[in-house]
Amino acid sequence: MSDQKSADATQARDWRPTVFLPKTSFPMKAGLAKKEPEILARWQKEDLYQQLREQRKGAERFILHDGPPYANGDIHIGHALNKILKDIIMRSQTLLGKDVPYIPGWDCHGLPIEWKVEEQFRKKKLNVDKDVNAVEFRQECRKYAVHWVDTQRQEFKRLGVLGEWDNPYLTMNFEAEAIIAGELMRFSETGQIYRGAKPVLWSVVEKTALAEAEVDYADVDSTTIDLAFKITDSKIPELVGGYAVIWTTTPWTIPANRALAYGPDIDYVLVDLNGRHYLFAEALLEDSLKRIGHEGDAPVLWRGKGAELDGSIAQHPMFEKGGFFAEPRPFLGGSHVTTEAGTGIVHMAPDYGEDDFLLCKAHNIDPVFAVEDDGRYRKDWLWMGGEGLVISPKINAADGPICSDLREVGALLATSVLHHSYPHSWRSKAKLIYRCTPQWFIALDRPVEKGAIAGKTLRETALKAIDEVSWFPAKGKNRIQTMVEGRPDWVISRQRAWGVPITLYVNRESGDYLRDPEVNARILAAFRKEGADAWFKANHQLFLGDKYRLEDYEPVNDILDVWFDSGSTHAFVVEARYGEGTRAQLYLEGSDQHRGWFQSSLLESCGSRGHAPYEAVLTHGFTLDGTGRKMSKSVGNVIDPLKVINESGADILRMWVASTDYNEDVRISKEVLSGTSDGYRKLRNSFRYLLGALEGFSEEEKVDLADLPELEKYILHLLAELDQALHESVNGFAFNRYLRLLSDFVNNDLSAFFFDIRKDRLYCDVGEAAPQGTEERRAYRTVLDILFHALIRYAAPILCFTAEEVWLHRFPDAGSVHLSIWPEVDGQWKNAVLGEKWAVIREQRQIVTEKIEPLRREKIVGSSLEAEVTLPVDAATAKILSSVDFSEICITAKINLVDASDAAITVDRTQNHKCGRCWQHLPEVEEDGALCDRCKSVVGE
Repeated sequence: MSDQKSADATQARDWRPTVFLPKTSFPMKAGLAKKEPEILARWQKEDLYQQLREQRKGAERFILHDGPPYANGDIHIGHALNKILKDIIMRSQTLLGKDVPYIPGWDCHGLPIEWKVEEQFRKKKLNVDKDVNAVEFRQECRKYAVHWVDTQRQEFKRLGVLGEWDNPYLTMNFEAEAIIAGELMRFSETGQIYRGAKPVLWSVVEKTALAEAEVDYADVDSTTIDLAFKITDSKIPELVGGYAVIWTTTPWTIPANRALAYGPDIDYVLVDLNGRHYLFAEALLEDSLKRIGHEGDAPVLWRGKGAELDGSIAQHPMFEKGGFFAEPRPFLGGSHVTTEAGTGIVHMAPDYGEDDFLLCKAHNIDPVFAVEDDGRYRKDWLWMGGEGLVISPKINAADGPICSDLREVGALLATSVLHHSYPHSWRSKAKLIYRCTPQWFIALDRPVEKGAIAGKTLRETALKAIDEVSWFPAKGKNRIQTMVEGRPDWVISRQRAWGVPITLYVNRESGDYLRDPEVNARILAAFRKEGADAWFKANHQLFLGDKYRLEDYEPVNDILDVWFDSGSTHAFVVEARYGEGTRAQLYLEGSDQHRGWFQSSLLESCGSRGHAPYEAVLTHGFTLDGTGRKMSKSVGNVIDPLKVINESGADILRMWVASTDYNEDVRISKEVLSGTSDGYRKLRNSFRYLLGALEGFSEEEKVDLADLPELEKYILHLLAELDQALHESVNGFAFNRYLRLLSDFVNNDLSAFFFDIRKDRLYCDVGEAAPQGTEERRAYRTVLDILFHALIRYAAPILCFTAEEVWLHRFPDAGSVHLSIWPEVDGQWKNAVLGEKWAVIREQRQIVTEKIEPLRREKIVGSSLEAEVTLPVDAATAKILSSVDFSEICITAKINLVDASDAAITVDRTQNHKCGRCWQHLPEVEEDGALCDRCKSVVGE
């Protein structure tokens, strides 16, 4: 440029005031931590939840039934994942035009609260068992639960979860307790309940039986022993005087041994080890000899099948104690005996194992109830009576009292240590034992006498129901199916105080429980008036009425398993509020609930109604730290959702939830949330651009869609494809895919492509001579308006606060965006031919952009507008590119298309002058700073 031209350019008119630049007061910085509570207050004031119920009255209903969290402590990140995912699903279903009520709930009974209340009484120097009556104790438990329900309610609301928070369901509400008791009565009246003494998982810390759903497994080191039982009688002469060797990982069960079990089809051998004769399974002989340290010869004195051992008798190693220990120990054939480990001979203690119990019961050998509820042998037990906890390492150690006594009598052959998985209480984390106690059970394999599944068993009914439910992910079906197929009868009794009592009267003479609808009705009426406390302070004769005498009946003092409580929520929430027979469309909880709430609800509903209480089940994984480790306060890797909200806002957490593959375990850390925040900022900036670009837009400005330029039609084609894909994602509860599709469309198709190309039209195609803008500009803004209405609605289920903020910024008097329904996107906008054509155009644009970018970095060109590109393409591609203004698409000065075989792509700096208003370098611009023809036209020059 000459010096004169430079001077002229300097003195050129400043055209900036004539350019339309997007204007909006919508802040680029979100400030969610401050803004979100204001939006929550608005929703509360306007009663958004009730507005939706009124608006959607009569519409198709979608019920996501809330699995009750436990009312104990502040919420953690797992709670946040669960509740946010539920809210995203419910808001998306609401967006589809459905009526989606949400009744949040809490599980209020159970041990954790009992423990906390017991601590409070102990601080007052009160003994709960002696100084506090059951009703007073229960009232304190209720107060404790109320406190945490109120605390968690506010924390869940802060996540943006919309629901009936002023009227939640609580398992401790009087009506709920009455219906839970009523559900129990359904089972009792149809004969599905029985009382029996059988081994159940028992917590010596909690002093109660536990269900499978209350059990976790963790690795432990256990002392194992090889122990010799002397054979005193057998039809096989060689065996008499020899020893049957057993191997066990539970030395503490030996004081209650009652028999020995063998496998009828297993091959056994009697071998001579230095003058003493020992019986082993032949397949396990080598391993057994290694364990006991025998290295010499082991001549076989007898070989035979296990079935030949029938009728043989052994004596307990501690037989000299007399009494129980002097009783004979018979050999019993058992199908559960294998040659996988051990010696092939299993010691039987019917008090402490289900296989043991069943085999002994079949031979009329009863349990002896030797271990009490505190995990110690009875004080009157001849061996180990009154000693320490049976599962303590000291009791079971190689130098502990059991092994020492067995070693002293010459029966202990070897000890070792085994690292293996062992059951623990998921609440106390303490090791569990199997303990035979009288408990109440729901039978799974007994044909039901009457009712919804008369003539069928509960197990077969539940398995059939599993087939009729949709499972997300599909592998969840196999998981719960396997669990239901293999689970034992349901132990529903607990020996505690804070829960719904087992409202049964047992005949003192026959042992049968009373089944009388009139008695049950009186009990339920009292529960509705006074809650379950009515049972603990009852005049039971009033409940029994005139037909029965209290002296003939014993009221049951156990309470129900809390899983029966939560398994009954479909009855006192879904059916109670929406009508008998109503089923939830969806249950959604963590994957551990296949053995918890999903299963207890399934069994309860199948036993009382003959079908599952849900149509579909969705599970999510657990939350881990950024490296995949379990979160732990001691490790310092815990992410507190309340802290994240206070610092970054709930929408960041909500976006994180949606971005995860929540069907598996999910990871969260500061780094992960930082990435989420970056993704959020991109979306927010695009929404801000739309607000600015649509400033002053009105209905009169709209262009008929048939008259849109091809680029705008292509964007509507992409929008229609997106709309269909998002709809599919909602139906499949695939919100990680939903968010990815939405973000990719906004970031790649709009911000980096459509907005980038059309910003020139937006800024420069309007002026004093064209106040309404050119047809092209009006077409662009028409599509932007369509995009705005679609994108804000699409984003609303996930970014519920931000979508509301954006919506109200543009339409302050229009009401909440969450009252809107799914955007009207015409499927006819899809145009496969157009899509294919523009895919080629975008591919070539990318090639051009990548070639220009290095020149920009090296400052050879200041921007792509200064670039002239020579682009070699084939004839078919040339035809496509020539049908559009490809220079405009690439935002360049000029594109020269040449034959693909002629040359490589080149970029040169244009010689054209720069328009002083739109900054394009065009042939008609006479000098830098002068106007191009388009700009002259719109400003009236």
